[in-house]
Amino acid sequence: MIKLKGYCWSERHAIGFVRLLSASLVAFGSHAVAEDLEPRTYSNTPVGMNFLILGYSDMDGSVTANPSTQLQDAKLNIKTSVFAFSRSLDVWGRSGKFDIVLPEAHLKGSARVAGEPRERDVSGLIDPRLRFSVNLYGAPALSMAEFPSYQQDVIIGASFAVTPPLGQYDSSRLINLGNNRWSFKPELGISKRLGAVTLELSGAATFFTDNDEFYGHRVLSQNPIYQMQSHLIYAFANGIWAALDATYFEGGSTSINGVGNHDFQENTRYGATLALPLSRQHSLKLYASNGAYSRTGSEYDVVGVAWQYRFGGGI
Repeated sequence: MIKLKGYCWSERHAIGFVRLLSASLVAFGSHAVAEDLEPRTYSNTPVGMNFLILGYSDMDGSVTANPSTQLQDAKLNIKTSVFAFSRSLDVWGRSGKFDIVLPEAHLKGSARVAGEPRERDVSGLIDPRLRFSVNLYGAPALSMAEFPSYQQDVIIGASFAVTPPLGQYDSSRLINLGNNRWSFKPELGISKRLGAVTLELSGAATFFTDNDEFYGHRVLSQNPIYQMQSHLIYAFANGIWAALDATYFEGGSTSINGVGNHDFQENTRYGATLALPLSRQHSLKLYASNGAYSRTGSEYDVVGVAWQYRFGGGI
Protein backbone atom coordinates (compact mmCIF):
# COMPACT_ATOMS: atom_id res chain seq x y z
CA MET A 1 0.00 0.00 0.00
CA ILE A 2 1.03 3.64 -0.58
CA LYS A 3 -0.03 6.36 1.83
CA LEU A 4 -0.49 9.97 0.64
CA LYS A 5 -1.66 12.63 3.11
CA GLY A 6 -3.53 10.13 5.23
CA TYR A 7 -5.15 8.20 2.37
CA CYS A 8 -4.04 4.68 1.51
CA TRP A 9 -4.06 3.47 -2.10
CA SER A 10 -3.25 0.15 -3.60
CA GLU A 11 -0.12 0.13 -5.79
CA ARG A 12 -2.37 -0.13 -8.85
CA HIS A 13 -4.41 2.99 -7.98
CA ALA A 14 -1.31 5.01 -7.09
CA ILE A 15 0.38 4.15 -10.39
CA GLY A 16 -2.80 5.10 -12.28
CA PHE A 17 -2.87 8.47 -10.54
CA VAL A 18 0.80 9.09 -11.37
CA ARG A 19 0.23 8.20 -15.01
CA LEU A 20 -2.69 10.58 -15.40
CA LEU A 21 -1.03 13.56 -13.79
CA SER A 22 2.19 12.98 -15.70
CA ALA A 23 0.22 13.08 -18.94
CA SER A 24 -1.93 16.09 -18.13
CA LEU A 25 0.01 18.36 -15.80
CA VAL A 26 3.42 18.00 -17.41
CA ALA A 27 1.83 18.88 -20.74
CA PHE A 28 -0.02 21.76 -19.09
CA GLY A 29 3.24 23.20 -17.77
CA SER A 30 4.91 23.01 -21.15
CA HIS A 31 1.99 24.74 -22.89
CA ALA A 32 2.54 27.81 -20.74
CA VAL A 33 5.69 28.53 -22.72
CA ALA A 34 5.98 26.15 -25.66
CA GLU A 35 2.48 26.11 -27.17
CA ASP A 36 1.56 29.78 -26.71
CA LEU A 37 0.01 31.63 -29.64
CA GLU A 38 2.77 33.87 -30.98
CA PRO A 39 2.14 36.06 -34.05
CA ARG A 40 4.89 37.77 -36.07
CA THR A 41 7.55 35.21 -35.23
CA TYR A 42 8.84 35.37 -38.81
CA SER A 43 9.03 39.07 -39.58
CA ASN A 44 11.95 41.25 -40.60
CA THR A 45 13.67 43.48 -38.01
CA PRO A 46 16.68 45.81 -38.44
CA VAL A 47 19.93 44.11 -37.45
CA GLY A 48 21.37 44.92 -34.04
CA MET A 49 18.13 45.81 -32.30
CA ASN A 50 17.58 44.57 -28.75
CA PHE A 51 14.29 43.96 -26.99
CA LEU A 52 13.59 43.73 -23.27
CA ILE A 53 10.18 42.31 -22.34
CA LEU A 54 8.38 42.14 -19.01
CA GLY A 55 5.12 40.24 -18.97
CA TYR A 56 2.40 38.88 -16.74
CA SER A 57 -0.26 36.28 -17.49
CA ASP A 58 -3.03 34.50 -15.62
CA MET A 59 -3.92 30.97 -16.64
CA ASP A 60 -6.94 29.02 -15.37
CA GLY A 61 -7.39 25.44 -16.45
CA SER A 62 -8.69 21.98 -15.76
CA VAL A 63 -7.12 18.60 -16.37
CA THR A 64 -9.06 16.55 -18.88
CA ALA A 65 -9.02 12.97 -17.61
CA ASN A 66 -10.00 9.53 -18.77
CA PRO A 67 -13.31 8.69 -17.02
CA SER A 68 -11.86 5.37 -15.80
CA THR A 69 -9.17 7.08 -13.68
CA GLN A 70 -9.30 8.08 -10.01
CA LEU A 71 -8.86 11.82 -10.72
CA GLN A 72 -11.84 14.21 -10.78
CA ASP A 73 -12.45 17.97 -10.83
CA ALA A 74 -8.77 18.84 -11.29
CA LYS A 75 -8.31 22.61 -11.53
CA LEU A 76 -5.18 24.74 -11.78
CA ASN A 77 -4.35 28.44 -11.69
CA ILE A 78 -0.92 29.65 -12.80
CA LYS A 79 0.08 33.30 -12.43
CA THR A 80 3.26 33.84 -14.46
CA SER A 81 5.75 36.71 -14.57
CA VAL A 82 8.14 36.68 -17.54
CA PHE A 83 11.43 38.42 -18.30
CA ALA A 84 12.68 38.04 -21.85
CA PHE A 85 15.52 39.38 -23.98
CA SER A 86 15.77 39.25 -27.76
CA ARG A 87 18.37 40.48 -30.29
CA SER A 88 18.10 40.67 -34.07
CA LEU A 89 21.02 39.21 -36.01
CA ASP A 90 22.68 39.10 -39.41
CA VAL A 91 22.85 35.37 -40.27
CA TRP A 92 24.91 35.14 -43.47
CA GLY A 93 22.94 37.97 -45.04
CA ARG A 94 19.56 36.83 -43.70
CA SER A 95 17.72 38.37 -40.77
CA GLY A 96 17.66 36.27 -37.65
CA LYS A 97 16.94 36.52 -33.96
CA PHE A 98 17.99 35.03 -30.65
CA ASP A 99 15.73 35.18 -27.61
CA ILE A 100 15.67 33.86 -24.07
CA VAL A 101 12.54 33.64 -21.91
CA LEU A 102 12.79 33.37 -18.12
CA PRO A 103 9.38 32.70 -16.50
CA GLU A 104 8.52 32.58 -12.79
CA ALA A 105 5.13 31.39 -11.58
CA HIS A 106 2.80 30.71 -8.70
CA LEU A 107 0.74 27.55 -9.18
CA LYS A 108 -2.29 26.66 -7.10
CA GLY A 109 -4.36 23.59 -7.82
CA SER A 110 -6.89 21.19 -6.41
CA ALA A 111 -8.45 17.86 -7.35
CA ARG A 112 -10.38 14.93 -5.94
CA VAL A 113 -8.57 11.60 -6.00
CA ALA A 114 -10.82 8.59 -5.38
CA GLY A 115 -13.21 11.06 -3.75
CA GLU A 116 -10.57 12.60 -1.46
CA PRO A 117 -9.57 16.30 -1.91
CA ARG A 118 -5.95 17.14 -2.74
CA GLU A 119 -4.25 20.55 -3.09
CA ARG A 120 -0.93 21.98 -4.30
CA ASP A 121 0.42 25.52 -3.81
CA VAL A 122 3.94 26.26 -5.10
CA SER A 123 6.01 29.16 -6.45
CA GLY A 124 9.24 29.11 -8.42
CA LEU A 125 10.84 29.11 -11.84
CA ILE A 126 9.34 27.47 -14.92
CA ASP A 127 11.86 25.91 -17.29
CA PRO A 128 13.37 28.76 -19.40
CA ARG A 129 13.38 28.78 -23.21
CA LEU A 130 16.21 29.66 -25.57
CA ARG A 131 15.40 30.07 -29.26
CA PHE A 132 17.30 30.89 -32.45
CA SER A 133 15.38 31.81 -35.61
CA VAL A 134 16.41 32.79 -39.12
CA ASN A 135 14.41 33.99 -42.13
CA LEU A 136 15.59 31.78 -44.97
CA TYR A 137 13.80 33.64 -47.77
CA GLY A 138 12.29 37.09 -48.31
CA ALA A 139 13.82 38.95 -45.35
CA PRO A 140 17.42 40.06 -45.90
CA ALA A 141 19.52 41.44 -43.05
CA LEU A 142 19.12 45.23 -43.14
CA SER A 143 20.40 48.12 -41.07
CA MET A 144 18.05 50.70 -39.60
CA ALA A 145 18.96 53.10 -42.43
CA GLU A 146 18.17 50.48 -45.10
CA PHE A 147 14.98 49.19 -43.52
CA PRO A 148 12.48 51.90 -44.64
CA SER A 149 12.86 50.77 -48.27
CA TYR A 150 12.02 47.14 -47.42
CA GLN A 151 8.60 45.83 -48.47
CA GLN A 152 7.57 42.36 -47.31
CA ASP A 153 6.09 39.86 -49.74
CA VAL A 154 6.70 36.22 -48.73
CA ILE A 155 8.97 35.23 -45.84
CA ILE A 156 9.99 31.65 -45.10
CA GLY A 157 11.72 31.10 -41.78
CA ALA A 158 12.84 28.43 -39.37
CA SER A 159 13.56 28.31 -35.66
CA PHE A 160 14.93 25.94 -33.04
CA ALA A 161 14.03 26.24 -29.35
CA VAL A 162 15.60 24.49 -26.37
CA THR A 163 14.07 24.22 -22.90
CA PRO A 164 16.59 23.13 -20.23
CA PRO A 165 15.41 21.55 -16.94
CA LEU A 166 16.06 24.52 -14.65
CA GLY A 167 12.59 25.07 -13.23
CA GLN A 168 11.26 24.21 -9.77
CA TYR A 169 11.04 20.45 -9.36
CA ASP A 170 10.45 18.15 -6.39
CA SER A 171 10.53 14.43 -7.20
CA SER A 172 8.40 13.72 -4.11
CA ARG A 173 5.54 15.76 -5.64
CA LEU A 174 3.27 14.97 -8.57
CA ILE A 175 2.66 18.59 -9.59
CA ASN A 176 5.64 20.87 -10.32
CA LEU A 177 6.44 23.99 -12.33
CA GLY A 178 9.52 22.44 -13.95
CA ASN A 179 9.58 19.22 -15.97
CA ASN A 180 13.05 17.89 -15.00
CA ARG A 181 13.91 17.09 -18.62
CA TRP A 182 15.04 18.78 -21.81
CA SER A 183 12.78 19.60 -24.73
CA PHE A 184 13.66 20.59 -28.31
CA LYS A 185 11.33 22.32 -30.76
CA PRO A 186 12.19 22.79 -34.47
CA GLU A 187 9.72 24.90 -36.43
CA LEU A 188 9.16 26.04 -40.01
CA GLY A 189 6.99 29.07 -40.83
CA ILE A 190 5.75 31.15 -43.76
CA SER A 191 4.45 34.72 -43.76
CA LYS A 192 2.64 36.46 -46.66
CA ARG A 193 1.89 40.20 -46.75
CA LEU A 194 -1.24 41.40 -48.58
CA GLY A 195 -1.46 45.15 -48.11
CA ALA A 196 -2.33 45.82 -44.48
CA VAL A 197 -2.98 42.12 -43.85
CA THR A 198 -0.34 39.49 -43.10
CA LEU A 199 -1.08 35.77 -43.11
CA GLU A 200 1.17 33.41 -41.14
CA LEU A 201 1.33 29.62 -40.90
CA SER A 202 3.84 27.48 -39.05
CA GLY A 203 4.39 23.84 -38.16
CA ALA A 204 6.49 22.48 -35.31
CA ALA A 205 7.32 19.38 -33.30
CA THR A 206 8.44 19.27 -29.66
CA PHE A 207 10.69 16.38 -28.59
CA PHE A 208 11.33 15.41 -24.96
CA THR A 209 14.09 13.61 -23.11
CA ASP A 210 13.10 11.30 -20.24
CA ASN A 211 12.46 12.46 -16.71
CA ASP A 212 14.34 9.80 -14.73
CA GLU A 213 13.40 11.25 -11.33
CA PHE A 214 9.65 11.13 -11.68
CA TYR A 215 7.41 10.63 -8.64
CA GLY A 216 8.02 7.24 -7.06
CA HIS A 217 11.56 6.88 -8.52
CA ARG A 218 10.13 6.09 -11.96
CA VAL A 219 11.10 7.11 -15.49
CA LEU A 220 8.62 9.26 -17.42
CA SER A 221 8.86 9.24 -21.22
CA GLN A 222 6.79 11.28 -23.67
CA ASN A 223 6.26 11.09 -27.42
CA PRO A 224 6.60 14.27 -29.52
CA ILE A 225 3.84 16.89 -29.68
CA TYR A 226 3.08 18.17 -33.19
CA GLN A 227 1.66 21.66 -33.68
CA MET A 228 0.19 23.85 -36.40
CA GLN A 229 -0.28 27.58 -35.80
CA SER A 230 -1.94 30.31 -37.90
CA HIS A 231 -2.36 34.07 -37.58
CA LEU A 232 -4.32 36.76 -39.40
CA ILE A 233 -2.63 40.11 -38.67
CA TYR A 234 -3.89 43.57 -39.55
CA ALA A 235 -1.53 46.58 -39.41
CA PHE A 236 -3.11 49.97 -38.73
CA ALA A 237 -1.60 53.20 -40.06
CA ASN A 238 -0.56 54.47 -36.61
CA GLY A 239 1.64 51.46 -35.81
CA ILE A 240 -1.02 49.50 -33.95
CA TRP A 241 -1.49 45.94 -35.08
CA ALA A 242 -3.97 43.24 -34.12
CA ALA A 243 -4.02 39.49 -34.74
CA LEU A 244 -6.46 36.62 -34.65
CA ASP A 245 -4.60 33.47 -33.61
CA ALA A 246 -5.29 29.73 -33.73
CA THR A 247 -3.33 26.56 -33.03
CA TYR A 248 -3.85 22.81 -33.19
CA PHE A 249 -1.58 20.26 -31.53
CA GLU A 250 -1.64 16.52 -31.02
CA GLY A 251 0.50 13.66 -29.74
CA GLY A 252 2.42 13.63 -26.47
CA SER A 253 1.46 10.13 -25.27
CA THR A 254 3.43 9.16 -22.18
CA SER A 255 4.77 6.02 -20.56
CA ILE A 256 6.13 5.28 -17.09
CA ASN A 257 8.88 2.70 -16.78
CA GLY A 258 8.10 1.65 -20.36
CA VAL A 259 4.38 1.02 -19.71
CA GLY A 260 2.27 3.14 -22.06
CA ASN A 261 -0.66 5.32 -21.01
CA HIS A 262 -3.86 6.04 -22.93
CA ASP A 263 -3.26 9.80 -22.99
CA PHE A 264 -2.89 10.87 -26.62
CA GLN A 265 -3.54 14.62 -26.74
CA GLU A 266 -5.57 16.52 -29.32
CA ASN A 267 -6.27 20.19 -28.68
CA THR A 268 -7.39 23.28 -30.56
CA ARG A 269 -7.01 26.83 -29.25
CA TYR A 270 -7.85 30.29 -30.52
CA GLY A 271 -6.96 33.77 -29.33
CA ALA A 272 -6.30 37.42 -30.12
CA THR A 273 -3.35 39.82 -29.76
CA LEU A 274 -3.28 43.62 -29.73
CA ALA A 275 -0.01 45.62 -29.90
CA LEU A 276 0.01 49.29 -28.93
CA PRO A 277 3.08 51.49 -29.55
CA LEU A 278 3.56 53.97 -26.69
CA SER A 279 6.64 55.72 -28.08
CA ARG A 280 9.58 55.02 -30.41
CA GLN A 281 11.08 52.63 -27.87
CA HIS A 282 8.16 51.44 -25.76
CA SER A 283 5.15 49.30 -26.66
CA LEU A 284 2.44 47.28 -24.93
CA LYS A 285 0.96 43.96 -26.00
CA LEU A 286 -2.34 42.51 -24.75
CA TYR A 287 -3.33 38.93 -25.49
CA ALA A 288 -5.87 36.27 -24.60
CA SER A 289 -6.57 32.70 -25.68
CA ASN A 290 -9.16 30.03 -25.04
CA GLY A 291 -9.43 26.29 -25.57
CA ALA A 292 -11.86 25.37 -28.34
CA TYR A 293 -11.50 21.59 -28.11
CA SER A 294 -9.57 19.17 -25.92
CA ARG A 295 -9.56 15.40 -26.21
CA THR A 296 -7.11 14.43 -23.45
CA GLY A 297 -4.76 16.92 -21.85
CA SER A 298 -5.70 20.28 -20.39
CA GLU A 299 -8.29 22.96 -21.04
CA TYR A 300 -7.24 26.45 -20.00
CA ASP A 301 -7.86 30.16 -20.57
CA VAL A 302 -5.05 32.73 -20.65
CA VAL A 303 -5.02 36.53 -20.41
CA GLY A 304 -1.82 38.53 -20.31
CA VAL A 305 0.02 41.78 -20.87
CA ALA A 306 3.62 42.45 -21.92
CA TRP A 307 5.68 45.67 -21.95
CA GLN A 308 8.50 45.88 -24.51
CA TYR A 309 11.49 48.23 -24.60
CA ARG A 310 13.69 48.28 -27.71
CA PHE A 311 17.14 49.78 -28.03
CA GLY A 312 20.26 49.60 -30.19
CA GLY A 313 20.52 49.08 -33.91
CA GLY A 314 20.59 52.81 -34.60
CA ILE A 315 17.15 53.50 -33.16
